[in-house]
Amino acid sequence: MRVIHTDVLTQNIKEMCIEANYQLSADINNAISKGAGEEKSILGRQILGQLEENMKIAREEGIPICQDTGMAIIFMKIGQQVVIEGNPLEDAINEGIRQGYKEGYLRKSVVSDPLIRENTNDNTPGIIHYEIIPGENIEITVAPKGFGSENMSRIYMLKPADGVEGIKKAVIETVRLAGPNACPPIVVGVGIGGSFEKAAILSKKALTRSIDKSSEIEHIKNLEQELLKEINELGIGPGGFGGKVTALGVNIEVYPTHIAALPVAINICCHVNRHLSRII
Repeated sequence: MRVIHTDVLTQNIKEMCIEANYQLSADINNAISKGAGEEKSILGRQILGQLEENMKIAREEGIPICQDTGMAIIFMKIGQQVVIEGNPLEDAINEGIRQGYKEGYLRKSVVSDPLIRENTNDNTPGIIHYEIIPGENIEITVAPKGFGSENMSRIYMLKPADGVEGIKKAVIETVRLAGPNACPPIVVGVGIGGSFEKAAILSKKALTRSIDKSSEIEHIKNLEQELLKEINELGIGPGGFGGKVTALGVNIEVYPTHIAALPVAINICCHVNRHLSRII
């Protein structure tokens, strides 16, 4: 058994909240640069160039890439041979978020009640997903999620007979309706299978996978490529001003489901697709 103190988790989550908001992962940086070279629209190329400049300034000056520094989504993969000592785990995670958003000068965007709308003033609580895995390590993924794109996401409870074409129709319809509101170029996370809530979590998890890493399942990999092609033929383009670079990537995660069901969740993320992982 390995003992990990919650202070270690708090410190790492604090650092990760700041780092994820200051600089994007290499896969997103590379995709935007590649898109700038491939975009046919003059205005689209200008917008992608501005995004590159913005990312460079944020990285070099140590400031947030976007004013919406998101709601903190935390994925915790906890080894079953780990003993966690110290404060209650959820308190420790939220303390890391609290410190990160304070010390990183990140916007606090969380309200304590969805109807009363009073700001918690520290961006807590975060949304935390737990998974127990073999081993004696803890893998933490921090994914600050902006809600301009989050609000454009959808879930469909399709019939099994709808099949692949029904899935493609749902994804394309979601992206088309989002239009410029999701701050394209976007990354599209798709969850297929499970139940109503499982599909949604899968779609969120899909956004944390590097867009240069396809699904290991061949027919899902093919579907990712088909959807990316079709999305980029919609003509929405960078910033919604027209062009071919509407999406930087489509990531799909799947899970077994019921014989009577075909749940499909589409979680859209803007070009600021922030995610950072560490193994403790």
